[in-house]
Amino acid sequence: MVPSPKHPYVDIPPRSHWMRSVAHRDPLQIEDWYQPRFRITDQAIATAGSCFAQHIGRRVREAGFRFIDAEPAPGFIVNGATRLEYGYGMYSARYGNVYTPRQLWQLIERAFGRFKPKDDHWIWRDGVVDPFRPTIEPEPFSSVDELRRSRSHHLAMVREVFETVDLFVFTLGLTECFGSRHDGAVYPVAPGVNGGTWDPAAVAFHNFRPEEVLADMRSFLTALRALRPHLQVLVTVSPVPLMATASGEHVAVATMRSKSTLRAAASALTDEFAWVDYFPSYEIIASPAMQGRFFETDMRSVSAAGVDHVMREFFRVNPPPAATQKAVQAEVADDEAIACDEELMRTFGDRR
Repeated sequence: MVPSPKHPYVDIPPRSHWMRSVAHRDPLQIEDWYQPRFRITDQAIATAGSCFAQHIGRRVREAGFRFIDAEPAPGFIVNGATRLEYGYGMYSARYGNVYTPRQLWQLIERAFGRFKPKDDHWIWRDGVVDPFRPTIEPEPFSSVDELRRSRSHHLAMVREVFETVDLFVFTLGLTECFGSRHDGAVYPVAPGVNGGTWDPAAVAFHNFRPEEVLADMRSFLTALRALRPHLQVLVTVSPVPLMATASGEHVAVATMRSKSTLRAAASALTDEFAWVDYFPSYEIIASPAMQGRFFETDMRSVSAAGVDHVMREFFRVNPPPAATQKAVQAEVADDEAIACDEELMRTFGDRR
């Protein structure tokens, strides 16, 4: 009798074989994307990250999980679009979009007084804005004192988030950033876009390398775990391509570099830390097997159907709490709107 062949691929599950799980299937029939390292139950959840992270936070909260909202909207702001305009409900505090791990690490350092950037405020139109959340309100602050009061309250709420979180969800969004040449502080948008002055002598463009992304995430996680020893972390990568690049490359090439760097860093984190998991929102949207189905006609914006498909996979392994069992259907229109600083680049790039 001829012995049956034995090799590492003989007994792999269907999800691990392209022909058995992907080939010749409709994208909506591809299953079993995610095998969680830990389950989400009653943990206090906080979110941060790039624009796509807003969808995740919103759906988790609507599904009845214990979501931290340390800076809720005042009671008199009842309109969802207005709340979003003022930065409420985007994340667990009003820090706006946090695109890079360096920005995230500096956020926790600023919140606990270990880093005080030299840039205190930027002039914008007839007022001032915070260099580290320049779009958090639709209009500039009327005075530096008003800005500082708002920032002081905000950083106190950021400390509350970091001191109470059990599960931190972070969406890696970009590798490109602009930062101060004086102290290394990084900004969510380049000076001159929504406040401040573009000065190449004072501001530098930087495209983070994989080892830098990993080092910054390690620094942040070390700082946060010192506060929360039993912390768990869920990392995702945004599937949204860059709106524009300052690298000089074609924007599609720059996007692939950025996403590849972030995805590699995410795997390195899960390899290194047993309490860090990766959820494949990037792959569910952007994999070639999905045929671009979940992008809008601009091939950048993720459709509501795409968000819904991602979150169905998330809730498949993390069912909403039995006490609430809220529907997790996609809600198009205002409820699915997000605020994205990168959209500011749309105008500058349009030469039609």
